[in-house]
Amino acid sequence: MKAQVLLPKIFNFPFTYNQNKIKLKIGDLVEVPFGSKIELGVVWTNNYPVPKNIRIKNINNKINYTINKKLIEFIEWFSVYNMVPIGLVLKMVIGSNYNYFKKKKDKKDFKVKQIKIKKFNLNEEQSLALKFLEAVNDKFDVSVLQGTTGSGKTLVYFERIKRVIQDKKQALVLLPEIFLTNEFKQRFEEFFGFEPAIWHSKITQKQKREIWQGVINNKIKLVIGARSSLLLPFKKLGIIIVDEEHDISYKQDDGVIYNARDMAISRASFENIPINLITSVPSIETYNNIINKKYRHTKILKRFKNYPLPKTKIINLNFNNTKGKYISSDTINLVKKYLQKKEQILFFINRRGFAPYLICKKCGYKHKCNNCSMYLTFHKLKNKAVCHHCLFERSIKKKCQKDNFCDFIMYGPGVEKIYEEAKEIFPKNNINIFSSDYMKKKDETEKLFKKIKENNIDILIGTQMISKGFNFPKLNCVVVVDADFSSRGFDLRATEKNIQLYHQLSGRAGRFSSDSLIIYQTLSPQNPILNELIKDKSDELLNNELSLRKKNKLPPFIRLIAIIISSKKHDLSLKGALEIKTRLSQINGLEIMGPIDSPLLKIKKYFRTRLLIRFNNHTLMQKKIANLLNTLKISSKIKLTVDVDPINFA
Repeated sequence: MKAQVLLPKIFNFPFTYNQNKIKLKIGDLVEVPFGSKIELGVVWTNNYPVPKNIRIKNINNKINYTINKKLIEFIEWFSVYNMVPIGLVLKMVIGSNYNYFKKKKDKKDFKVKQIKIKKFNLNEEQSLALKFLEAVNDKFDVSVLQGTTGSGKTLVYFERIKRVIQDKKQALVLLPEIFLTNEFKQRFEEFFGFEPAIWHSKITQKQKREIWQGVINNKIKLVIGARSSLLLPFKKLGIIIVDEEHDISYKQDDGVIYNARDMAISRASFENIPINLITSVPSIETYNNIINKKYRHTKILKRFKNYPLPKTKIINLNFNNTKGKYISSDTINLVKKYLQKKEQILFFINRRGFAPYLICKKCGYKHKCNNCSMYLTFHKLKNKAVCHHCLFERSIKKKCQKDNFCDFIMYGPGVEKIYEEAKEIFPKNNINIFSSDYMKKKDETEKLFKKIKENNIDILIGTQMISKGFNFPKLNCVVVVDADFSSRGFDLRATEKNIQLYHQLSGRAGRFSSDSLIIYQTLSPQNPILNELIKDKSDELLNNELSLRKKNKLPPFIRLIAIIISSKKHDLSLKGALEIKTRLSQINGLEIMGPIDSPLLKIKKYFRTRLLIRFNNHTLMQKKIANLLNTLKISSKIKLTVDVDPINFA
């Protein structure tokens, strides 16, 4: 008998092998000869044509693991929807290291360390929310738990998970950032009394192997993970939780491109289990589905012990005396009042490094990346100018075209510049930067969290990552250094992202205080989004945004697929895009916009030209588009990237 075996490689079809008298079923992991090597594969469905007139090799042997049928169906669908070779999706499921599964001696179980449980009691609002979520327990259902920041949404879904585990089922909690997992781990341990299995790209290969084996054998009951944990081979998955469902970090924009939140909803559908989306302000797609009654929806309005949301203060930078600095005199006076009370301050500026632009005041030279259409950002930590796309670095010292060496003026602030300024203004206070550049080592990150929680840091200078779910008890004043609501023209989600970002930022303050403040320093104090935000009317803003999207034929009312054509020669990328557009025009029901140069024209030495395909929201056109693209004879000098449901248009 013959069997079809899918390999975790860049193939869109399985290969045919002789079963070699081995008893097999769909989903079994097997060893097979492939070229001169032995590879790991999975016995696949027989939906693919068997090649004729070729010598068919034998399967070597079966390995003691089986992927369930529901996951196989999900892999097939994931591949079609995201226009990704099915073998690459399988690679995300089983990993690429064949030795993980071959080692017979490595059968260690994931160790569950017991920890003393803290007692938590739900308030009335939380209890009602839990009851609402549990109304659907044993079939597919999308429920949204929306809660004011600091209202205890996490406790509600922890209780939800506890009852799923008691039913001998498994649970998956998705988080948008790996930085959140350690903070989350401590809260989890206090509630459940044991260490969770944590899955993300930075854990060791040994940890990945132990968790993978524990999940497929149903010995691990709960996984907390970033995007890739969605494709773990759970044996008896009972619920999926997507925390901070609105976060754009759920969109993977390199390698296999997909939106983990949307794919989590699909996986829940294939598994026929409930999924809970957790948010303070929902994404526009989720909000639209709530309005249209596709998703069930419940809200928690009260914060812990009824502490109010922070008061707001807008400071107009057009009139406020800053004396060439970025922190205004009014802001300084307000901040000092909180420091006198031994409370923490956060200065928020969503730019890494010291300064995003360096221009010589003598010759006008600007530091640009050699590989990308990007200005280099000066990082004082490295004392170098750095590209945030390709990580190219160079010293800023340069021979001037006019006289001696360039004398650079640094325009615009980053976290390092605000840090330097804060040190001058508040010389007696402990100040730390909260940015990915300063939190690369696990022990350094843990030390920083400990210092914050023990109130040994007075002022934090942070980028966007600080807005995501962290709980700092003594943080009662947030200063947005530059409240900018512009989108630079190529981000259709700018309004939505601003609503969510600034709402979450305000929620960092006053979690355990009735006197907290968020200060918006801005050059556009009359901006309607800002003024609606401070009234805490996110629903109105989302309704307005939906109306604009509908009028302009944008998601969630239609579907978009971006095709990025890249080449080391600009004319080749444009020529390739024109040819692809001509062929795509043969498919009825597609509107093809472009080609145009990407706003970021060159990244990593490749020039980029974009096509944007628009089509009816209720039609799945991916298969037709993929079939056509697969028939094209594309030059090896051109690279195609397909982004289904794009978030970024740069």
